Amino acid sequence: MPPKKSTWKKGRGKLGILSPLLGNWIAEADSPMGKVKCTRMFEQVLGSNYIQLDAEWNFGNQVYKERAIFGLKNGEISFWSFTSDGKNSTGVLSDGTDVHPEAICFEAQMPAGTARMIYWPSEKGFDWAVESKTKKGWNRFTIHHYLRSK
Repeated sequence: MPPKKSTWKKGRGKLGILSPLLGNWIAEADSPMGKVKCTRMFEQVLGSNYIQLDAEWNFGNQVYKERAIFGLKNGEISFWSFTSDGKNSTGVLSDGTDVHPEAICFEAQMPAGTARMIYWPSEKGFDWAVESKTKKGWNRFTIHHYLRSK
């Protein structure tokens, strides 16, 4: 059986790998805090030199927000993330092909250790997960299935 044709179309330039994520997305999932509705909006900003992510996790009685910027630092694709709880993180593009051949993965050094977030194509949108690095490999603690929002 021939390999399935990619559903992700990459754009031009170094940040072109993020093109499949551009637009508005929505996911609903279960979480330790109950049901969560999460929206993600990716858009090119500042002359298309950066991609901005605005994300919102709505738990019904509590909302958590994130703004992240993806761009180049010393020629390496990186991100800078700021959240409504006052925290921030930075990370760099890394290999996520253990999850999916077309995965877009970023690793960051967090206070509790190394973490990564991974985006990969799914049937009707994309999947997103967060994992922490352990002695035995990666431990997934969050996964969302995103669909394009109307």
